[in-house]
Amino acid sequence: MLIKTSYRDVPTKANGRAGTIRIYLIEPHLPDYPQAKFPGCVVFSEIYQVTGPVERFAGNIASEGYIVALPSSFHEFEGPEAIPYDTEGTDRGNKYKIEKTVEGYDEDATLSVDLLSSLENCTGRIASTGMCLGGHLVCITSELAIPISSTYLAHTRYVQCAFDPRVLATFCYFATDVHSATLGKGKSDDTLIKIRKGDLSGKGEVTMVFGKQDTHVDRNGRSLIRDTLDEAGVPFTFLEVQAQHAFIRDESSKGRWDAALTRSLFSMMMELFNRTVARDLGAKVGGGAKLEHVC
Repeated sequence: MLIKTSYRDVPTKANGRAGTIRIYLIEPHLPDYPQAKFPGCVVFSEIYQVTGPVERFAGNIASEGYIVALPSSFHEFEGPEAIPYDTEGTDRGNKYKIEKTVEGYDEDATLSVDLLSSLENCTGRIASTGMCLGGHLVCITSELAIPISSTYLAHTRYVQCAFDPRVLATFCYFATDVHSATLGKGKSDDTLIKIRKGDLSGKGEVTMVFGKQDTHVDRNGRSLIRDTLDEAGVPFTFLEVQAQHAFIRDESSKGRWDAALTRSLFSMMMELFNRTVARDLGAKVGGGAKLEHVC
């Protein structure tokens, strides 16, 4: 399926500061079918914002028949351009990662889902995915609230992307800082706390993938995440694969890119999205069997 790329500059209000976030859109391009509608997907990037590898990844999703939104995560500190995959760029991205507030991350996730839901050619059924920093932000998109009025925004903190009932499926690649709760300003996020409180329970299906050789999330950290999801009754699949961190990045991966594994997991991700997001099965009736896969 052919695709096209555009962007929207969306006003932000987090932390009492007016600003703008650029959200890139990659979507199917079918001019002969002007009434066509597609599900949406939010893609959260690494600490380097929307780079070539992230854009190609999102383009592959769009070509499967999804409208993909890619927020520029560090709009509070600089423009939407990609941060280089070098030492200076890595240091800059890691610095921004813990200077940005959790409220700011939450708002970005909400605005991305809001944008997709507002598009005439979007069905309103939303998936989310991301890698590294974006893998964590995807977790929190599963926690998002329903569409929020401007009055409500003035008084209530945003919650993050897997927690949003509009997000029906989430696929997280090597999510960082979840186990250590060190995302955002003060290095003290509440993602695991929300999961323990049940904020993910009864929401969309979640898949988490980690490389067993990933030095960012050790064995104990992976076990903590898996056990927390399990104890909270979240419908999830948890994969530990023979790979390092950033193994899906097809550029500047420092020898870690595994193309074959990346293709396999992309197919698994699309199975999840096509089963739970692309198709509208109506309301679920009955509890059914507990859904959990651990590999």
